[in-house]
Amino acid sequence: MSDPWESLQTTALLGTDRRPLPAPGPAAPYDGAVDRTDPATALLELAALETVRRRAGALPVPAAAPVGPPAAEDHRPELPAAAARRLSLLLSTRGGGSGVLANVGELLPQWLATAREQGYRAPAASVPALLDAARARSELRPDAVALAGPLGRWLAERNADWRFVQRAAPEPPPGPDAAPAEGDHLWHEGLFAERVTHLTLLRRRDPAAGLALLHGTWSTERAEDRLLFLDALQEGLSLADEPFLEAALGDRSKNVRATAAELLSTLPGSALAARMAERARSAVRLSEHGTHLLVTPPTACDPAMQRDGIPPKSPTGRGERAWWFGEVIAAAPLSLWSGHTGLTPERLLALRVGDAIDETSSTWADDLREAWARAAVRQQDAAWARALLGPAPVPGPGRPARATGAPAKLLAVLPTAERAAWTAAFIEAHGLGDAFQLLGACATPWTPPLSTAVVEALARAAASGAYPWSHSGVLGMTERALSPRSAAAVEALAAGAAPATAWGETFARLAGTLRFREAMLAELAV
Repeated sequence: MSDPWESLQTTALLGTDRRPLPAPGPAAPYDGAVDRTDPATALLELAALETVRRRAGALPVPAAAPVGPPAAEDHRPELPAAAARRLSLLLSTRGGGSGVLANVGELLPQWLATAREQGYRAPAASVPALLDAARARSELRPDAVALAGPLGRWLAERNADWRFVQRAAPEPPPGPDAAPAEGDHLWHEGLFAERVTHLTLLRRRDPAAGLALLHGTWSTERAEDRLLFLDALQEGLSLADEPFLEAALGDRSKNVRATAAELLSTLPGSALAARMAERARSAVRLSEHGTHLLVTPPTACDPAMQRDGIPPKSPTGRGERAWWFGEVIAAAPLSLWSGHTGLTPERLLALRVGDAIDETSSTWADDLREAWARAAVRQQDAAWARALLGPAPVPGPGRPARATGAPAKLLAVLPTAERAAWTAAFIEAHGLGDAFQLLGACATPWTPPLSTAVVEALARAAASGAYPWSHSGVLGMTERALSPRSAAAVEALAAGAAPATAWGETFARLAGTLRFREAMLAELAV
């Protein structure tokens, strides 16, 4: 006998004009009372009745195994009552917001991160819904699993839908209290995601132990797995890892070789960095009178360069010499340049760049700057990032936005407050049109000065006649990152906008979301 629910689903998908309603039968005696005059209405009524029948007729499934001991005790404080109610609201919200609130469900990651920082545990009654949310949204999992605590792990052992909880191994305590036997078991028999997580956490507290663990199984790992295991070595990376990474330069996988070379290039004292420095000295030199930087790009990609992670063919379609030149400069220690020329990053960037054969040609200027920008990001060199970005923009005519390197990536190298101040100045000078990636590089919530700059830029955009959806990306970020202290200023914009206009509704929704976040964060600060 066919399943009535499947028959109803098929009819709904095909349409009642292409497939007749399921005939009444002994499996669904109730549908004799449904008026089938209007097939579409009858289909909905049958679906509702079948839903009730399936729920009411469900029988408890016998336990496959004894329940076992209860979950371990969680000694963390439970959420304050108001925060617990807020969590229930966030977990029950799906899709976009309505009325004066934007997409409240998008505030859940911020709520979870804040609650975790405060050291709370989730109420027992909320743990199932919390795990369901984390199952649907992988970005929630680290914080959700931490808040669910021992109860979440206990429930995950009994519900296959939450198996991800068991893969998100909790961070073990530092020092001798860690459990090496359990870690060894996870490393040798766990799923790949579990092994990567275990290696990452181990590297955070004991880099040498993590390296030894990886070294022990390296020769038996698949190439795609070796690549991600190498990424985990970024945690606690030091010159102690150099011998292992040097050996990986001879790996049979080109992606593994490239990743090993990139890691070594972030260590200015490594042998690879020294080799790249020597190549860079040959490629760029100061002119006799100190007025130019003269470029002589490599003429070939020899085997030694290839072993150090430089592919002979450009994957980007650039000319081969430009490609080799950029890879060499990006991998060379930035300290080389001041030592090589005696000039600061600012003075080096101010020099003209010419070809070693034709000093009047500036063919290599953009390539050199772009490679220096990559090196600054790779080596996390704030002085070079600051020089490449230049001073904070100043409002005024004839001042186009800078496009050196990747500004957002360079910004991420700077301290938090400096990042926000530079971005605020950029927005005051250039508006929001090119600010999306810069704002994404700033820590949240945004500082009051940055928040003020964004609100004022939105006000200017509204006054200029632009449409809100032309700034939809920034507006979406603003809902989550703008300082809640800006709520009053946004409410003033909403009050001053014409009623029932796009900007009026936008400002009202943004103000409502800011007030929601303000209350949300206050509840967690109790």
